[in-house]
Amino acid sequence: MKIKAFLLSVALSWVAAHAACAQVTLVKNGKAKGRIVCTAPNAVDDEAASLLQTFVERISGARLPIVASQPARKGDIVIGGTTPRAGEDGFALETRGPVLHILSGGDRGTIYGVVTLLERFLGVSYYAKDTYTLTPAATITLPAIDLSETPAFRFRQTFSYGNDDPVYRRFMRLEAHDELFAADMWVHTFNQILPADVYGKAHPEYYSMINGRRQPGTHSQWCLTNNDVFELACQKIDSIFRANPGRRIISVSQNDGNGTYCQCPECKRVEEEEGAVSGNYVRFLNKLARRFPDKEFSTLAYLFTMNPPKKTRPLPNVNIMLCDIDCKREVPLTDNESGRQFVRALEGWSAISDNIFIWDYVINFDGVVTPFPNFHCLQQNISLFQRNHATMLFEQNMPTRGTDFLELKAWMLAKLMWNPRQDADSLMRQFMRGYYRDAAPYLYQYQKLLQGALLASGTPLWIYDSPITHKQGMLNAALCRTYNQLFDQAEQAVRADTVVLNRVRLSRLPLQYSELEIARTNPHRDAEATRRQLDLFEQRTAQLGVSTLNERGNRPEDYCRLYRQRFLPVNERNVALGAKVTFLSQPTGRYNDFGAKALTDGLYGGTTYVESWVGWEGRDADFIVDLGQPQPFTEVTADFLLQSGAWILWPERVTYTVSSDGQTWQPFGSYPFTEDRSLSVKFLDATVTVPQPVTARYVRVTVKGIGKCPSWHYGVGYDAWFFVDEVKVR
Repeated sequence: MKIKAFLLSVALSWVAAHAACAQVTLVKNGKAKGRIVCTAPNAVDDEAASLLQTFVERISGARLPIVASQPARKGDIVIGGTTPRAGEDGFALETRGPVLHILSGGDRGTIYGVVTLLERFLGVSYYAKDTYTLTPAATITLPAIDLSETPAFRFRQTFSYGNDDPVYRRFMRLEAHDELFAADMWVHTFNQILPADVYGKAHPEYYSMINGRRQPGTHSQWCLTNNDVFELACQKIDSIFRANPGRRIISVSQNDGNGTYCQCPECKRVEEEEGAVSGNYVRFLNKLARRFPDKEFSTLAYLFTMNPPKKTRPLPNVNIMLCDIDCKREVPLTDNESGRQFVRALEGWSAISDNIFIWDYVINFDGVVTPFPNFHCLQQNISLFQRNHATMLFEQNMPTRGTDFLELKAWMLAKLMWNPRQDADSLMRQFMRGYYRDAAPYLYQYQKLLQGALLASGTPLWIYDSPITHKQGMLNAALCRTYNQLFDQAEQAVRADTVVLNRVRLSRLPLQYSELEIARTNPHRDAEATRRQLDLFEQRTAQLGVSTLNERGNRPEDYCRLYRQRFLPVNERNVALGAKVTFLSQPTGRYNDFGAKALTDGLYGGTTYVESWVGWEGRDADFIVDLGQPQPFTEVTADFLLQSGAWILWPERVTYTVSSDGQTWQPFGSYPFTEDRSLSVKFLDATVTVPQPVTARYVRVTVKGIGKCPSWHYGVGYDAWFFVDEVKVR
């Protein structure tokens, strides 16, 4: 027993001595003890060394010297060399005696090795643009480390306004498409490669046949069975690669827009053979891949090309960029029908390709400053992508201040894109503690209440949503009172810290915006209270640097100005208020169900067409407003919406006629519209005024639409919409 005890004592002494020897002391009492050694200096390793040097100095006050190609000694960190333990962007941290080695699996591996060292062993946490915390220490000693990691995806990008902070991007382990794709041609590139304004007039046969007619346009597609298109595209693509040496991937992909693919007899034949529109696209990309075997070609599986072909398999150097734009977001993609349609497409592509790029959407384009509580879906969706052979991932957020909890969502997405096995709720708590400090418990409770209310309501969440959709669900009056109480408590908890207080106030803006939007649909609202809310919203958005409210670039100051004009009561005598409406030309689809009331209810529609507005698709409108009895008036107005991204354009003209008996009609006047190609959401009061009062009971409103979307538009060749809301007679 004494011999065994002696041997055990010797063994423990050896382990203790070995552990002490394996420790790496970088700084002692504020003095540098070690160095940063770059084995074979290059741009990546140099950046890794500089990043490590900067943060060690911020932590300890000591500046570690950076040396190149020198033998390592006790206390050094050696950056450089490769490891078989990690793949692209991966790394290994290996303690060898009193030296730590940071090895690369390829690309930016050593940078991400340094970031991991700083986060896990040196107490640095980076949260948002220019926002991080660290733990000061006069002495820095690292334990023995043996760690290797490879990211789940070889390309990871998410939109965030922090992307212009290069250190933030490194800590989030993010990349950018302009660093990878030749000439930054990475999506919707058909018109960049063969511009319609250059080739369309002379060669309409290069472009889609839609409804029996060639439709050249900036958003039309190519006729992919036309060999002249292929050869000309090859020439253009070859010149792009020659002008961008070192880049080996380019996107050759459909222009934005839905249904604008070619339907000529030959393209239709391929579509029928393949059982999907995408068959033509994969065949075309395979031809490019064979012509340029040393290059990689990305193309979209988006809207009409979402489903995979039945016969043709993409070649290994054809990258499929699959987009889930049409899916609802209140639950993971596996849990509602729109998501399951996408999952079936994903599984179909993963059966024929190992080179899949996912474009995922995590924001409301129509109202970025609107609650969008999909945090509970992020981890499950990203894990789904990884399981189905996706190797590249782009998370479509919005890179503008004020976007709903943008900093939290961007941080969680970055962490999950690197490692989808992490627990999303734990990540949320971790971020909130570091970023919101003492306000964190209240904002965490807000998010959980919001999520629970969304799920309990059964109301879908989608990327062109409106707060009004949820006014009986997650944004009902009782819940909004509770949310505001939580934000009041959050602001009170950090009132002494202006920086954190402004973070809380920025995160509160979506709730305030939602309350304003819901208030305008309430005819019994407290106008004075709403005016105060609007004033505060305008003040806060200006103070906090919020520049846009939606994807279309509508500014908060314009929203507030229009809100005062459109939604707050004014002293006017509108004799059409509550008037009966009879349609002679029915609105399209569901708009026929409520259109008769919506046109004269005194409530103006907002920036989204999903509520209040009444729409006609590809046809004219004709309806009669019955004032109940003859009334004298000098002015008739109808309100119109422009939202070209949704194919909602100005009509050609609106004409007003009047009658006392509903049979004989006299002209009152007409209003001609001017084409507007703006992407911003706009409203227009089409007003006609006469110099002398006219007395009539009936006002007839006849709207002549433009019929088809024009050549410059996303929906070229397809029916255009126009939307009307309030009709006023004064």
